[in-house]
Amino acid sequence: MSGEHKIVSKELLIPFILVTALFFLWALPNNLNDILIPQFMKTFALTRLQAGLVQSAFYMGYFLLAMPAAMIMDRYNYKTGLIIGLLLFATGCFLFYPATHIAQYWLFLFALFVIASGLAFLETGANSFIAVLGDAATSEQRLNFSQAFNPLGAMSGALIGTVFIFSGTELSTAQVEAMKIAGTYKDYLHSEIVRISPPYLIIGSVILLWAILLWRTKFPSDKKLETDQEVQTYGTLSALMKYPHFIQGVLAQFFYVGAQVGTWSFLIQYIKDYMQKPEKEAGMYLFASLLVFGIGRFVATALMKVVEPKKLMGIYSIINIALVANAVINPGTIGGLTLVASSFFMSLMFPTIFALGIKGLGPNTKLGGSMIIMAIIGGAVWTPIMGLISDKTHSMALAMIVPIVSYIFIVYYSFIGSKPSGPLYEGHHNEAIASH
Repeated sequence: MSGEHKIVSKELLIPFILVTALFFLWALPNNLNDILIPQFMKTFALTRLQAGLVQSAFYMGYFLLAMPAAMIMDRYNYKTGLIIGLLLFATGCFLFYPATHIAQYWLFLFALFVIASGLAFLETGANSFIAVLGDAATSEQRLNFSQAFNPLGAMSGALIGTVFIFSGTELSTAQVEAMKIAGTYKDYLHSEIVRISPPYLIIGSVILLWAILLWRTKFPSDKKLETDQEVQTYGTLSALMKYPHFIQGVLAQFFYVGAQVGTWSFLIQYIKDYMQKPEKEAGMYLFASLLVFGIGRFVATALMKVVEPKKLMGIYSIINIALVANAVINPGTIGGLTLVASSFFMSLMFPTIFALGIKGLGPNTKLGGSMIIMAIIGGAVWTPIMGLISDKTHSMALAMIVPIVSYIFIVYYSFIGSKPSGPLYEGHHNEAIASH
């Protein structure tokens, strides 16, 4: 860019490219999980509740490591935190090899926990690093550019899983019984399990290479990147509790991530149950969901120039309540397509809730931001609940009531709960303390 405000200067271009690539890379395992759930159900004969534990193990890693990641990067620097994240990410991928040969479900869950622990470092550090890597006037442009690679990684993860992990071989109950009698069923299960590790071993190797590239690249010091005002501004938990719009923002993010992860985790199963599609074709419906999600992010950015972001999110949430309700009431082709379409309207929710939640927090912004990131534990909570509902009612459609409940809360947050309030907005610090 040749204007007065450059998106990134020439001397910072290499670290900018290397860190921007992380937005693509961490999306791969996020959406490979949606492939692993039906694959594990097939190879380990799991209930839908048990299969939902894939997301529980994964998002628990995010929840437990987000705060330590922020503390390590505050104590050392962004580069150290990002390298630690990449090494954990690679280690988790390589653990898929022994997990495949031991063929124990718990070891796969542990590997996913380790991967997510690494991603907690990457997501905590990369967003902040890109934002401060250059002119403050272009920080939003820089971050939007880097974030644009995330949906591409999500689509790639779904595509890799559909092509390389799904075999396309799905047995009927009669075929399973015949193979058990013939003594070939164990061999079939083994052949399905061994399909899981190669994609992860390749991803792990790429991640390890990326860690080496980051280690060998000269990064600007954090002191140079951040102004004195931005350093040491973590604030306190007690101060954050005085901002109702922040507390409700954490809840909104908890509900949203639960809706997103739950919908995508069981979309393949929904398509198989009600549209009678084979697993590879059902996987393409997940790919389509991620594609419209990516398109939706760009459309929402354009619409926000003419519609207030929180109002747009409220309208989108109402549309999603209608779309998902149709998937519950009319399970089948139309229900499956409306479920795919809901991804378009959920695309703006995570960043919009994040921005509304941290608005006006002043010196508490960094701590507040970390807590909103931790709210993605919603993915670990709502997914197994959806699996349990499906197991108990024998209906994947009824389980989609959970995302509807989530969108109802987001409608409330959009129009009422997100209104900024607290000491910095009221201007009466003593009154705010008295009210508590």
